[in-house]
Amino acid sequence: MSGRKPRICMLTARDFSREAFMAGVYEAQDILLEIDDAELIHLKPRGGYEFRQRTHARLVWHDFTKSLVFANAAFEPVKLTKEYDLLVVYLLNDIDHLLHVAAVRGWKNYCRTSVCWIDEIYAIDIPRLKYWLPALTQFDHIVVGYSGSVTALAQAIKRTCHWIPSGVDAIRFTPSPSFAERVIDIYSMGRRAERLHRALLDLTAKNGMFYVYDTFETSRANIYDYKQHRDMLANIMKRTRYFTVAPAKGGAREIIGNQIELGYRYYEASAAGTVMLGQIPRCEAFETMFNWQDAVVEINADGSDIVNVISILANQPERLIEISRRNTVQALLRHDWAYRWKKILEIANVEPAPQLQIRENRLKRLAERAGNA
Repeated sequence: MSGRKPRICMLTARDFSREAFMAGVYEAQDILLEIDDAELIHLKPRGGYEFRQRTHARLVWHDFTKSLVFANAAFEPVKLTKEYDLLVVYLLNDIDHLLHVAAVRGWKNYCRTSVCWIDEIYAIDIPRLKYWLPALTQFDHIVVGYSGSVTALAQAIKRTCHWIPSGVDAIRFTPSPSFAERVIDIYSMGRRAERLHRALLDLTAKNGMFYVYDTFETSRANIYDYKQHRDMLANIMKRTRYFTVAPAKGGAREIIGNQIELGYRYYEASAAGTVMLGQIPRCEAFETMFNWQDAVVEINADGSDIVNVISILANQPERLIEISRRNTVQALLRHDWAYRWKKILEIANVEPAPQLQIRENRLKRLAERAGNA
């Protein structure tokens, strides 16, 4: 943050919520701190926090009065002492994080405007959230990360909702300008398709390739340090040639219905300049955010054609270089968190700070170097 008075505040759970999947959220917060005069409001859990939070959330699900969602049961009360132009509340995929807001007493008296950004929410879930949705009415602006949920949520709360997709720290993940050797042949992380995984195991065993994959549910694991975790992930991906991708939640119909959305992996993998192998999500987000040639090299979900696809690519070294270069450049120019925060500021009618332009200029320089590499 610069020496100027902070004008944006944002709630953070980084002092107590250390699940791996939250690291990307904290990364996004750090970039807001870099590009604007912002500060974090650190929430402090009360004793027995997990039990309190779990019990409170369970009660909200059945609260026909629709009032418990505005109560604070799990945190030490926070009192703001200065005025801000904007309050940002960013929710990843746990609706019960809406309960965090109640910890900040009287925040409307100190924040000129407010934005609630719900990154992961599916249209199929919105009807069952009827006792949670009233909490959204306290915000001036609602932002949704999944394009297919915007209309459903807007109709449910009778408010305008905006779509802003996820992002990545493109500077952290970019291989530009050093361009390390890609010593990892294939990398698969997170949720996976078992048949594709088996096909990759067979392929890499027969060809002596280096295949890196998770052997436990990494997203729910607690991490020591979110910055180190993101640095390690970025360094692995920058040294990866092929990275497997699939629509969010693996396209599991029983969870998401017919809705197809992009997950974080597309943003991270493109920023790292990998060749993405997987399914092209047939959705607005992909068509808008990844509308360049070979953004994803499509393969069958069961991996039945993986040997043939990798064989073809291996015999086209110039194509591989161009795919990597194009993914790197496009991510630097389109997918950094700075661009997402810029859009948030536009929605909230808050002028960007000079620091934003400084980061955008750096992203452009890295993109130019990557394009000429």
